[in-house]
Amino acid sequence: MLQAQKILKKYYGYETFRLGQEKIIKSILDGKDTFAIMPTGAGKSICFQIPSLLLDGLTLVISPLISLMKDQVDALNGNGIKATYINSSLTAIEVRERIENAKNGVYKLLYVAPERLESEGFCHLLKNLHISLVAVDEAHCVSQWGHDFRPSYGGIAPFVRTLSNRPIVAAFTATATKGVKEDIVSLLGFKSPNLYVTGFDRKNLSFSVIRGVNKEDFIYDYVKENKDEVGIIYAATRKEVENIYENLRKKGYAVGKYHAGLNSDERKKSQEDFIYDDIHIMVATNAFGMGIDKSNVRYVIHYNIPKNMEAYYQEAGRAGRDGDDSECVLLFSPQDVLLQKYLIEQNNLPEEREKNEYRKLQEMVDYCHTPKCLRKYILEYFGEEKVGDLCNNCSNCNDDSELMDVTIEAQKIFSCIYRMKEKYGTSLVAQVLRGSKNKKVLSFGFDGLSTYGIMKEYTEKEIKDMINIFIAEGYLHLTEGQYPIVKLGEKSVGVLKNKEKVLQKVHKKKEKVTTDNALFEVLRKLRKEISTREKVPPYIVFSDSTLRQMSEYYPIDEESMIRIKGIGEEKLKKYGREFLKTIGKYVKQKGIEKVKINIEESIQEIKDEKVASHVVTFNLYKEGKSLKEIALTREMTLFTIQNHMVRCATEGLAVDLDDFIPEEYESLIIQTIKSIGAEKLKPIKEALPKDVDYLAIKAVLCKYNQ
Repeated sequence: MLQAQKILKKYYGYETFRLGQEKIIKSILDGKDTFAIMPTGAGKSICFQIPSLLLDGLTLVISPLISLMKDQVDALNGNGIKATYINSSLTAIEVRERIENAKNGVYKLLYVAPERLESEGFCHLLKNLHISLVAVDEAHCVSQWGHDFRPSYGGIAPFVRTLSNRPIVAAFTATATKGVKEDIVSLLGFKSPNLYVTGFDRKNLSFSVIRGVNKEDFIYDYVKENKDEVGIIYAATRKEVENIYENLRKKGYAVGKYHAGLNSDERKKSQEDFIYDDIHIMVATNAFGMGIDKSNVRYVIHYNIPKNMEAYYQEAGRAGRDGDDSECVLLFSPQDVLLQKYLIEQNNLPEEREKNEYRKLQEMVDYCHTPKCLRKYILEYFGEEKVGDLCNNCSNCNDDSELMDVTIEAQKIFSCIYRMKEKYGTSLVAQVLRGSKNKKVLSFGFDGLSTYGIMKEYTEKEIKDMINIFIAEGYLHLTEGQYPIVKLGEKSVGVLKNKEKVLQKVHKKKEKVTTDNALFEVLRKLRKEISTREKVPPYIVFSDSTLRQMSEYYPIDEESMIRIKGIGEEKLKKYGREFLKTIGKYVKQKGIEKVKINIEESIQEIKDEKVASHVVTFNLYKEGKSLKEIALTREMTLFTIQNHMVRCATEGLAVDLDDFIPEEYESLIIQTIKSIGAEKLKPIKEALPKDVDYLAIKAVLCKYNQ
């Protein structure tokens, strides 16, 4: 491996191999068939390029796209390694010339598309070459159960068998389920291969699923917030790509588009503009991206749900190939599922494969509704074991919702499905539970069921969301096909028999509070003026809940103001006078004769009130438990517990903020805040060493602004 190390330094400029590369290269150099599963950006190509320089003869690389092989050949030649490709862009004379040069030892690597192996004449030409290694890139394309099935990949093994001296066969892919792995080993004709799985996890990527938003508004806001960053926006159809592209272009963004409806010159120009940073945003269908080695993509947004997890993870994995933090955002709406089902229908697949496509789509829908860690869901999908429960780098781990008992709701839904004989889809079940009077519900006589209308307090969408969550968690399951039927799973039995509870992370339904919204807006405006003046986030002044209590009780003196939750002596001293003046002026203008707050009554109300969640966290903290221990005890994310502590500090509880501030960084954090301002935390975080987390920044802000 010493020679391989020297080549790595000489041609690629790296001192050491990345995770897994050295073992894979050694396996190939030892003459063993080799199958490697490595995440996007892990350096798969080096694993066959370096052996090609150390083995006698030629390495034949099977690559699925013209753009992919051209990019790799250009990069190799740029590094001083002789390589070429043969594809449909060449004339017959050029093909023969390159084959002749390969025969004479001019090249060490020859890239070809798998379709070339279907030509008997071309295969005959290759037989005259001394091929020592056949490297199959994007090997998942060989399996009909994979997400990019290419029937032409089936010709690789027969071609290898025709060669008089069998070469080493090495295959590489970024995504493969258990079934796809088995297919690759079988269909490529491996002989006792060494299998290397370096892991599917990309720790630098954060994953988010966002449901129920206006997608266009989200895109505009996100791009505006990240205007200096490079990103890819995937959409399911050409029409959506065109719409997003035009809207961003009109707003002055450097944006390109890519889909199969463009001619080859247009696609080529758009791709090159993106690669060379002439544009920062690429809006594309899934036709774009395979083999695009652009390392500084900071975000990938999916405007629609992809057809399956393999496609999603490969596309999302185009973010952060340089190892820096990057975001992967999926915008979900139920209409996207119908679109993907329509696309499956149009493919006219064999029945078994069509069912498989529907199943994979449902697994993608489950991902969009699961309350558990998104990274855990992805890694378990690809068969990784011993995956931690929390990654603290996805929208589920970092949200502020809490575990709630939804057993009653689950029992109502499960019971309704049972009484409907497990013969209908989620929409009809939700309509029955909601008490809908549409023709279908009434014609089937479902209005006579005991479960009819027992969830009137929820919208149909909320009920369907719950059903989807129960499906994702295995309490229910859907049949395969275009019109899936929802059925009870084994886990539902214990719930129906009152033997098991169902706990889920949910956003609590907001109760309507009788507060004076006009005063609330006045106080919020005052808070904003103070935060701008003092260069701190508004929540550091007072939280929304504190402003709402002020709006409810109208405190007009210090004695009544101190009774409001979230106002301690320091806050009262610092901000109390301005708020009291504003409330007093408001009370006078509105002619409010009786001030609502009664000190003694309010004290009793506070005593009688259920202890707030953040106070429970505070009490555990005072018992000496670490934040991680509290998170485990309360079955919450560390992020939520950290926010609890910040809230406790802002409300005047005895939190020792120094516990959360690294002593060696405190002065640097203060200096950075003074330099940048504290309106937004992200710029502060980015300007500080990676060891400084958001909690440290918030703690410093609290410490010096209480």
